[in-house]
Amino acid sequence: MIPRQSLVRVAGALGVTIVVFWLLLSNIPAVSPQSWHSFGKSAKARDLLDDIRNHTLGFEQVFVLGLPERTDRRDAMTLSTALSGISFQFINGVLGDSISDKAIPKESKHKKISPGALGCWRGHMNVLQEIVRNNISTALILEDDADWDVRIRQQLHDLALSSQALTQPLAGRNSYADTSYRYRQPAKKSPDGIINLDFNNLPQTSPVTFSPYGDEWDLLWLGHCGMQMPPADGSLPKGRVVSKDDETVPAKKHLLSYVKPYTLKDEYPDHSRVVHHAYEGLCLLAYAVTQKGAQELLREIALKDPTTPVDILMRWFCNAERGRRHHNCLAIQPPIFNPHRTRGPKEDTSNIDSKWSGWWDTAETRMTRWSVRLNADKIIAGEEMEDQFPDK
Repeated sequence: MIPRQSLVRVAGALGVTIVVFWLLLSNIPAVSPQSWHSFGKSAKARDLLDDIRNHTLGFEQVFVLGLPERTDRRDAMTLSTALSGISFQFINGVLGDSISDKAIPKESKHKKISPGALGCWRGHMNVLQEIVRNNISTALILEDDADWDVRIRQQLHDLALSSQALTQPLAGRNSYADTSYRYRQPAKKSPDGIINLDFNNLPQTSPVTFSPYGDEWDLLWLGHCGMQMPPADGSLPKGRVVSKDDETVPAKKHLLSYVKPYTLKDEYPDHSRVVHHAYEGLCLLAYAVTQKGAQELLREIALKDPTTPVDILMRWFCNAERGRRHHNCLAIQPPIFNPHRTRGPKEDTSNIDSKWSGWWDTAETRMTRWSVRLNADKIIAGEEMEDQFPDK
């Protein structure tokens, strides 16, 4: 027979163990990544927005694309993602000269693009091929020089709410807050013209069942070097979600775009962020795709002539131009992923165009206030973040 005192000790120890275990679980800072293939069954029982806190930012997987020989970039990306609690997989970039001429689609006669641009096209197609081949439901794709704000999850949470407002039906109704919106079809003519939705007063929409970012998106263009907002007389939906007090957005004097007109800077106040349908995008630093979107991209970009750099092909995909069908692409301005420029030779900045010369005197990430890369030492030391673009 076991003595009564021993039983009491065992029971007490078991109770302490249970309490400690509960405390550990309740203090896990992020939800573990999980399979998205069962979301349709389980979405009603939980809030998908919580998945943005996980190690893949609410996507099933995160990929980082870059040349394997750029170990400097791999080191930096590995550190940045570790400091941000992000899990990812490297995908090797491709040198254009290594691509067999027979593997390049040639449906028409055209001038061949540069080896650098060709390799960039093939690298992005390889990532999409991986997503389709493995039936990955959603994926975030980053180029290896991408940087982001320490508050990336806050930004993505706001993006998700904005995307839902633009593309989810209104709660209990068969209509949308953006009266011009139609899924994968030309936009309706809207008597309201451009539709600005206040982020702080968004309408209630139907619950999402697939992704925190909505049920109807194909592509989210999150890192770019310029983007227009669809015009009132175009074929893309006109809705915009506007946040006029986003603390992660620098003042307008620090904003930069290589695509004009720059409506965000010209028409909205300081510290504004706008989510809208992608139009005239430039550069592919970061984007997310659904399985359906990846399949469409393979069909529309991988299997058609690469007559121009891949970001322009992506632009045609989202604009529904040059024989491409309508797709549901959303964009955010200013972008929430931006290229990081290290201190050193300018020729090291690009693997596509090495014509630059001279020297960068300082490291920089444009339009990113609390840059992870520039605050790496402070994050490791547990110190207060430094704002790269303070208002003063």
